[in-house]
Amino acid sequence: MMKPIAITMGDPTGIGPEVILKAVQQRPSDGSEWLYIGDPDLLTWSARHLNLELPWQRLTLLPTHHRVDLGRFQPGQPDPAHAAVIMECLDRACQLALTGEVAAITTAPIHKASLHAAGMAFPGHTEYLAHRTATAHPVMMLTGGDLRVVPATIHQSLASVAASLQPSGLQRVITTTLTALQRDFALSAPRIAVTGLNPHAGEQGSFGREEIEIIAPVCRQLSQQWPPGTICGPLSADSLFHASQRKGYDAIVCMYHDQALIPIKMLAFGAAVNVTLGLPIVRTSVDHGTAHDLAGRGQASPESLLQALHLAKVMAHNRLLPT
Repeated sequence: MMKPIAITMGDPTGIGPEVILKAVQQRPSDGSEWLYIGDPDLLTWSARHLNLELPWQRLTLLPTHHRVDLGRFQPGQPDPAHAAVIMECLDRACQLALTGEVAAITTAPIHKASLHAAGMAFPGHTEYLAHRTATAHPVMMLTGGDLRVVPATIHQSLASVAASLQPSGLQRVITTTLTALQRDFALSAPRIAVTGLNPHAGEQGSFGREEIEIIAPVCRQLSQQWPPGTICGPLSADSLFHASQRKGYDAIVCMYHDQALIPIKMLAFGAAVNVTLGLPIVRTSVDHGTAHDLAGRGQASPESLLQALHLAKVMAHNRLLPT
């Protein structure tokens, strides 16, 4: 029997408590066990406030030592005072995953500005989990519907992308993606497409030379290490995401954030999953933020969290398969 999947509380003032409660109500009867790591009083308060069922019959609980101060707590109002309990959730979940006591981690959204105001030095979940697991170069994937996208560069200005796009970094992203498709998604012969950076993939240097000098050489070099047809690119991104064009590819490696995330959010907004590749543990997350404008209103959808929990189970199972 598979170990439980840990669900971290996330920011208590966002929609995390609501989507956790709603996901528990819709939990599939597939034998999955979910372990909530966080303040139980927060879920009790949220259930009563939103007129939702208390989850304790269908959810295992690991209370945190730090707690949410419900006396000053206000949905929709981020507060750096919650940083300690949020970080404890992540620490305990990560430790349980590293020791094999949980099969995977699924994280509810955090409010990065609140954590930074409280002194957290990491940009977000991905970087913090990479630090805790001694992972040098984690890779972000978003998956939804029949599309998986991986941005080679993530949270930075568009003006800085070309300068930061280096062969060694692109090689790592492509290799990590292919390895994860085999290990985590059980694809024995994965195929990926690699986009160009410039319009029409540079059109033989007419619109930029990054394809000629960086992307194409990386694709050629890695193609010598993988079976024929594994890596295709650089390809023009303006037509690649059409259903007929992306058919046959298991993932698309993109050059920058919006090139990857606009298509996935057009296709599966609110139901996509954020996956961190390259970690020694399985970690999935929702594709949305804390949505403070919706917090406490009862309008948030649990679909992305349900999909993230399902994918965490699938990935954890696949890692147990013989190689």
